[in-house]
Amino acid sequence: MKKIAVAKGDGIGPEIMDAVLEIMHHAGAQLEVQMVNMGKQWYEKGFSSGMTPESKEMVESYGILFKGPMETPKGGGMKSINVTARKVWSTYANKRIFKSLPGVKTIFSEAGIPIDITIVRENIEDTYGGIEHMLTHDVALCRRFITRPGSMQVHRYTFEMARKKNAKKVTCGHKANIMKITDGLFLECFYEVAKEYPEIKADDVIVDDLAMKLVVKPNEFDIIVLPNLQGDIISDLCAGLVGGLGFAPSANIGDQISIFEAVHGTAPDITGQNKANPTSLLLSGAMLLRHIGQNAAAENIENALIKTLQDGIHTPDLNKNEGLVVGTKEFAAAIIQRLSDSKPYANNETHSIPSHAKPTENLMMETKFNGTAEIVGVDLFIESNKIPVQVGQILEDAIDHQLWKLVTISNRGTQVYPTGSIYTECINQYRVRIECATKHGTCSQNEILELVTKLSPLFKLCSIEMLMSYNGKKAYSLAQGQ
Repeated sequence: MKKIAVAKGDGIGPEIMDAVLEIMHHAGAQLEVQMVNMGKQWYEKGFSSGMTPESKEMVESYGILFKGPMETPKGGGMKSINVTARKVWSTYANKRIFKSLPGVKTIFSEAGIPIDITIVRENIEDTYGGIEHMLTHDVALCRRFITRPGSMQVHRYTFEMARKKNAKKVTCGHKANIMKITDGLFLECFYEVAKEYPEIKADDVIVDDLAMKLVVKPNEFDIIVLPNLQGDIISDLCAGLVGGLGFAPSANIGDQISIFEAVHGTAPDITGQNKANPTSLLLSGAMLLRHIGQNAAAENIENALIKTLQDGIHTPDLNKNEGLVVGTKEFAAAIIQRLSDSKPYANNETHSIPSHAKPTENLMMETKFNGTAEIVGVDLFIESNKIPVQVGQILEDAIDHQLWKLVTISNRGTQVYPTGSIYTECINQYRVRIECATKHGTCSQNEILELVTKLSPLFKLCSIEMLMSYNGKKAYSLAQGQ
């Protein structure tokens, strides 16, 4: 028996979770289920993370959470409960499998093109840190974090999974042509890890090109790894290739805790009507069973699901005018009836039961760096409704040119001073780049702070960023047009 924590979720969550747990029980899954309090209603009761402390402790004790869909209202102050759970428990790899299912008609199934794509999405970093500020009343800022340890972690998981699956190719999706430092680091780490797996072909595709190729020739891809936001978008695109989010299982894998969930919405419009499709959550449950080594039960479930769909039995969301349309409970019953007479289902990926030991302290992830790290200047983000040349002149008059050089002023990323175009439309927030003009071209943090103090009476300072150089290489991007 394996103890797991189960959160039924919001909306249709309880209906599909009850159906799935019943199927898993009849399939021979050896699970000891403990329900936990987690979801929108618990946020509304004052638990800011969307779960009670007791539930959090239970998930951490068991190491496995099986959850239904949970609602996150658009806008407002409520953080996504789903994202919070993934980040709090360091489930750094979001694995989603997109595979053609019999009886689920798509453009590709009609054309006889089978789809079997696995997406691995980095699950902790990127814009999903949710670190946002209003710099002025007109300008919002979101910080995007891509780290070397985090990137290495998800890439190594991806290649290890590929090796176990006997995959021939792993593709990295990215936008390193534009975000040269952040996505550039993600791509650099990808190829660094790829060297350890010479039997697997490694290539990369710019994410917009990837989106087009997935729609045109999806069968050319096997495993794709992407940064968080891009992975989120591409995952949903791939769901569309196989019939929708209702057929896309999802696992959030961490070294200590893993989460298995349906990634579709809570469908409040059909809640309580016995119309919800439990397939996504059921396939996620099968992934859970494989993760803990109960492969026979997982295969039994997958076989029975396929036989049910082949027999034309489905919920109202699929092929409404064909086959036998049934409710959630009846669909689950049909799957249970077929648990013993299904055909073999090809899936050669297996997992051993992961070890789960509670850590005694937070793990600090840091790669070794033996080179030189130097401060070479500062980016000041200022608020001003003056035109660029006026901002530039004020700053030129204020700085000591023996110590500092005003290199560029940009607006929304485009250089507007010392050169630029009169056609560049500006908003009331500028990035001012000042670099050290001393003989060695470096300065101390205290010298930067002294400069900031000197300039602060001139403009409202929204934010500052040190300009770093590592081993003599500039570690910051240029402005457009610089």
